[in-house]
Amino acid sequence: MKISFPPESPAYCAVDPALAFSAVVDGVRLKCTITAEALEDHFGARSVLEEDLKKAFGTHIHAIHVAARRIFTELGVMPVALHSGYFRFFE
Repeated sequence: MKISFPPESPAYCAVDPALAFSAVVDGVRLKCTITAEALEDHFGARSVLEEDLKKAFGTHIHAIHVAARRIFTELGVMPVALHSGYFRFFE
């Protein structure tokens, strides 16, 4: 399975709140999200404000991509939503 993450800034989703980012898995572009709660609980985001979430995402992008890769590898090619509970399970 070939997995890559385009070098794009994540998009802020105010309704959820979350950040959305893209992955390309075996040539298929997929939407991934990470919740504000996960970024606050596990990656040090100070608040749900866009600026704080993006700073935490940028600082911990490698760990977030590792988590997304793990899900693709275990569950297959599908959109990924990373919640706080997922990171608690793998800490």
